[in-house]
Amino acid sequence: MKAKDRIIVALDVDAPEKASELVRELKDYVGCFKIGLQFITAMLRSIISPEAEELAVSNLRSVRRLFTDLGGNILWDGKFDDIPNTIGDASKEVVKIGVRMLNVHASAGIKAMRAAVLNRGDSRVLAVTVLTSLEENNANLIFGAPSKAKVLQFARDAKHAGCYGVICSSQELKLLCDEEEFKDFFKITPGIRPKWFKKKDDQSRKMTPGEAIKAGADYLVIGRPIRKPPEKIGSPVDAAKKIAEEIAQALEEKGGE
Repeated sequence: MKAKDRIIVALDVDAPEKASELVRELKDYVGCFKIGLQFITAMLRSIISPEAEELAVSNLRSVRRLFTDLGGNILWDGKFDDIPNTIGDASKEVVKIGVRMLNVHASAGIKAMRAAVLNRGDSRVLAVTVLTSLEENNANLIFGAPSKAKVLQFARDAKHAGCYGVICSSQELKLLCDEEEFKDFFKITPGIRPKWFKKKDDQSRKMTPGEAIKAGADYLVIGRPIRKPPEKIGSPVDAAKKIAEEIAQALEEKGGE
């Protein structure tokens, strides 16, 4: 796998044309694209909102072109969190789109994750552990335990359910990699912020691309640093290339350890 293939770009935009522009621009420089709640909702709104029918039809065509351009290189970030039957049915519908990966909240339970796995088709199911926006006190309030303890428990539940891997903060990568049972369990990490990206945001537990790769991440989910890079970096393509170079260097250094 090339360094660029480890990059998953978050298409967190509000219109199909914006997503299409990013996909056309970046598809040769990254490995996959994440479609999350904002864009899923934006796509639906663009074709059913009470506007001119011609505009809705045009938006529908844009959505169809977008998925053709994506060619199945999609992480469907629906973060399913419901009863097992509903999650199983939702997974069955999503895989008909031809997505490479989809995700389920591990907190939904082993039966819910297994329902997704049983209906995954050729797609891979990932378990969302503890959101990267949560600080330690939040994790304790919500889950009644420290974030690392819950990530470890959720990862074990996900493996038991047959998931392909987990989505976790970079801060928990070493914890998982130190456990023999997770050596071949894929780890996808959001909350990635290169040193040159200084904007404040809602990510609390984060690392640079190089740090996350060295810590054991297999894929990195990156949004704002690529979609809206600082002027000194250049275009989204420039940002993706720079991040791929950092990943390649980290892999080389990690291999030499």
